[in-house]
Amino acid sequence: MIAVRELTKAYGPVLAVNRISFDVPKGQIVGFLGPNGAGKSTTMRMLTCWFPPTSGGATINGFDIFHQSEQVRESLGYLPENCPLYTEMRVEE
Repeated sequence: MIAVRELTKAYGPVLAVNRISFDVPKGQIVGFLGPNGAGKSTTMRMLTCWFPPTSGGATINGFDIFHQSEQVRESLGYLPENCPLYTEMRVEE
């Protein structure tokens, strides 16, 4: 389950994500669509604990994205559009 409440990310005076809220029930498959610059990647980076939110919050499977980032990362998988390749890592890693 994903629960997002008033999630916001600002870069100085620029709001990249402005107070979004939504729920994704367990087992539901969703798409995340929008034009370039709409905040899709920023939202995903916050939900996967790569960027801290400016305000608001979210939980993934009951774990807070800000205070329980290790548990969040253990409970989900995320493959961005431009997947990084780490040549020093083995397949099992």
